[in-house]
Amino acid sequence: MDEQALMGLNPNADACYRQRALAYFEQLKESLDGWEVCAQALAKGVYSDDHVKFFCFQVLEHQIKFRHGSLTAAQQQLIRETLMKWLQAQLMNVHPEKPFIRNKVAQVLALTFVMEYLTLWPKFFFDILSLVGLNPNGVDIYLRTLMAIDAEVVDRDILHSPEETRRNTLIKDSMRERCIPALVESWFQILQTYQHTHSELTCQCLEVVGAYVSWIDLNLIANDRFVNLLLSHMSMEELREEACDCLFEIVNKGMDPVDKTKLVESLCQVLQSAGFFSIEQEEDVDFLAKFSRLVNGMGQSLVLSWTKLSKMGDVKVSAETLRAVEGKVPLMLQLLIHEDDDISANIVGFCYDYLHVLKQLPALNEQQKTNVEAIMLAVMNKLKYDDEYNFENEGEDEAMFVEYRKQLKMLLDRLAQVSPELLLEAVHRVFNATMQNWQTVQFMEVEMAIRLLYMLGEALPASHGAHFSGDTTKTSTLQSMMRTLIICGVSEYQHSSVTLEFFETVVRYDKFFLVEPQHIPSLCFCLHSSPKVRSRVAYLFSRFIKTLYKHMNAFIEDILSRIQDLLELAPPENGFPVLLSSDDQLFMFETAGVLIVNGESPAERKQALMRSLLTPLMEAFRMLLAKLPQEANEERQAVLADCLNHAVGFASCGFPRPRRPENLLHYPVQTGGTLGYF
Repeated sequence: MDEQALMGLNPNADACYRQRALAYFEQLKESLDGWEVCAQALAKGVYSDDHVKFFCFQVLEHQIKFRHGSLTAAQQQLIRETLMKWLQAQLMNVHPEKPFIRNKVAQVLALTFVMEYLTLWPKFFFDILSLVGLNPNGVDIYLRTLMAIDAEVVDRDILHSPEETRRNTLIKDSMRERCIPALVESWFQILQTYQHTHSELTCQCLEVVGAYVSWIDLNLIANDRFVNLLLSHMSMEELREEACDCLFEIVNKGMDPVDKTKLVESLCQVLQSAGFFSIEQEEDVDFLAKFSRLVNGMGQSLVLSWTKLSKMGDVKVSAETLRAVEGKVPLMLQLLIHEDDDISANIVGFCYDYLHVLKQLPALNEQQKTNVEAIMLAVMNKLKYDDEYNFENEGEDEAMFVEYRKQLKMLLDRLAQVSPELLLEAVHRVFNATMQNWQTVQFMEVEMAIRLLYMLGEALPASHGAHFSGDTTKTSTLQSMMRTLIICGVSEYQHSSVTLEFFETVVRYDKFFLVEPQHIPSLCFCLHSSPKVRSRVAYLFSRFIKTLYKHMNAFIEDILSRIQDLLELAPPENGFPVLLSSDDQLFMFETAGVLIVNGESPAERKQALMRSLLTPLMEAFRMLLAKLPQEANEERQAVLADCLNHAVGFASCGFPRPRRPENLLHYPVQTGGTLGYF
């Protein structure tokens, strides 16, 4: 082999050496017999450098993947012998190869298996098992190879051609007939042998069992011998997370609904007797997140069994399955209310499915109503922000909580479908209790209470937002909560999340002010210190005015005077931070236009109001227009031009022509020697 070219495989090599190594790699790949040099080097252990060994396996991988069919029988035999000789050498090594080399070897073995198992190498697994036995280095390669085969043959996330799909089906069928019992036995021996001494190997083996259980005979795994071994791993700190994942895959296996119910119930009984249901005593949140996922899988499996049995009309067995489902609700609630959001999020699926079951029942019994109320309280409690949430600089943790809140919203919507009366009553109770003492309550409690009122708008939908007409109980309760929201003074709470939620809720229920317009003066769309809040409130204010402009006549001039400062064109060179972005100012001009044009003032007064708003804008426009040709810096020119462009946009956006009185269409504005009309 070209030794100088191989020097370029080192990550620290010069660019010229790396280029030469790349060219040599391409040369060996394209050569008809260049791969044999690599095969001999691997079989004889010529090179000790990890990068060279990896390089040789890459060349071999390319040959198997793209040229296997054109190889002679002798060449195919050479590949098999090379891999087995290399594997045999690993059994003697004191120190195993680096993980990236072992993974590459597993990929090469898996590719060889896919190409040859059905025709040339039917004893693939038996040859490997007889060679490696229980040698830890050999077992490691064996387990990695099984996972690589799963990726090539079983993994549904990988797209395959119709021919590859047919081949993979034949491989699985052949494995079931020839070797799966032997493989399962090898897994049991590995788990039993290494559970106390090699936790990494044991976890690898548990991962293999979880991957293969979806398509092999479940009876080979779901038996006392195997399950008891897995349950013992649940008590071992280094193994229990992987054991949880393995049990989850077993529970997720498709099977007859009656058999599935029996499997889940027997597993739950053993877990409960072993103390795993005592959540409050467990401090390891990483394990609890895995355990929550397992409980979620068991719960959803039982719900699926109940659904199938109900469709089959088996009343007795479906009732037993429903009792099994409801027997898991106390555990579900413990996990749902857990302070760690990952643990809580992992059980949401079961909770959602359980509520879907209750929705299908003709009536709820007292225990089911109690369960619904408990879920409601859990959801309300988990909706709250924690102290560590960074509102000014939201990162990955904050984004995850936002996604988690979306899951909770789905539960709230489902609760509304199961029992809208209970939900409305619960929200009303929590909301009133919080608003009565908002001055002394933490921000997350106040925000959550207002958020619940906001979320009712979607959980209890109304046609075209008509929440205040129709069902008397619903409308009177919502009306009462909105009245409390407006008059209790909570809009003065000094936290951005509360301020934002307040205005979001006011705009969602803007039709409340059609019913009780006397509360309009109580609203103050304030200029908040947070730019994010200011931006959102500018948009919400615009929406609010568009809905209620017919009721705003008495307040038009007061509103215009309050927003006057926000309508001024901010020259980019004045050094002061702008209160609103250009896009946000656009909403404010639109608001001003709607108020003036649709007001009931005489035309002369409207013209005066328009002049008072446009004059500062035009003065700033003239100043910037005069400075534009004097500015030499191209970037500054672009900034000035952009500002001028926004000024034109503000004016044209603010005053919609179709609604403007005729004598307001011709308000002249002098702009640098030209006469324009808005």
